[in-house]
Amino acid sequence: MISGTDPRPTPNEPSVVTIGAYDGVHLGHRAVIAQVRELAAEKGLRTVVVTFDKHPAMVVRPESAPKLLCDLDQKLELLESTGVDATYVIHFDEERAAETAEDFVRDVLVDCLGARAVVVGEDFHFGHERGGNVDLLRRMGADLGFTVEGIELVGTDGEPAAGGEQNVSSTAVRGLIAAGDVVAAAALLGRPHEVRGTVEPGDQRGRDLGFPTANIAVPPEIQLPADGIYAGWFERPDGSVFQTAMSLGHRPTFYERPQGLPLLECHLLDFSGDLYGESVEVRFVERLRGEERFDSVDALVEQMRLDVDQTRKILAG
Repeated sequence: MISGTDPRPTPNEPSVVTIGAYDGVHLGHRAVIAQVRELAAEKGLRTVVVTFDKHPAMVVRPESAPKLLCDLDQKLELLESTGVDATYVIHFDEERAAETAEDFVRDVLVDCLGARAVVVGEDFHFGHERGGNVDLLRRMGADLGFTVEGIELVGTDGEPAAGGEQNVSSTAVRGLIAAGDVVAAAALLGRPHEVRGTVEPGDQRGRDLGFPTANIAVPPEIQLPADGIYAGWFERPDGSVFQTAMSLGHRPTFYERPQGLPLLECHLLDFSGDLYGESVEVRFVERLRGEERFDSVDALVEQMRLDVDQTRKILAG
C-alpha cells in the first residue's frame, strides 16, 4: 500500500491506473483490474489501484451513505490478492470532496502516479459534484499523455452483462446481502460475504441453553445480512477456522421489542474455549431461516439443535 500523503509514491515509474471506491472488490472490480494488468503487461508499466480510506459518500452525503461491504484493511487484502503492484489510498475529506475533477487528474493521476493509461468503468464519475467522467478523462488524456479505457458493467462470468443478467456492482451485492440472500451475493463477490469484529461478553444465555455463543461487535458502517439464522465459517486471529451456526437479530423469544442494533451470535461447532477480546472474521455461507419468536425455551432449543445439524450438512458439502 502507498498513501495519499506520499507526494510521488512511484518516482519515474509510469503506471496503468484504475480509480474507485472498490467496496467489496467483487467480480466486476476484478474484471477491471484484470484489464489493467493485461494493459500494463503489454506496455511494460506498473499497475496501481487508486482508492479512498472511506467511501466518498460518507463525506459528501453521510445521511444516505451506503453500508460498506468491507473495511479498509480487508479491501487492501483483497486488492493485494488481485496481483496489482500497488494500492494508492487517498484520505477523503471535505477538502478532497471540493477538488475539481481536472485538479484530481493533474495532481493524482499525472503528477503523482505518472499515468500512461487509465482504466475505469464506463459509468465512472469523480471530482466535485461528480463533475468528472470517462469523456473528461479522454479529453484530458489526449493533452496530458495517457489513454483511457472505459469498461462496461460485467456479469458473473466476467463478460459484459447480457440482457436480463445481473450486473455485478457494489449496490447489487449490498441489496442481496440486506435481503439475506448471501448465496447470490457470494456469486457476485466471488467469495462469501465476510464481516470482522471483536468478541465481546454477552448475557451468557446461549451457554445456559447449551449453545454457547461468541458475540461479535461489528462496526455499524458494515453491511450485515437480514436478521435470521445462518451457516458459515468463523476464523480466529491464529488462522484456525471453525464451522459456525449464527444468529443475527434481536432475539424475539426473550425481548418483545428490538434492543438496539442486531446482535451477531456465533455458536462454534466442536469448539470450547475463551474467545473474548479476539478480532475475528465471520463468513456467511447460507441462510437457514428467518428469525422467529418461540413460545417456549424448549421449543427454541429444539430448533437450535436442528439449525446446528443443518449447518453441518451445508458446510460439509
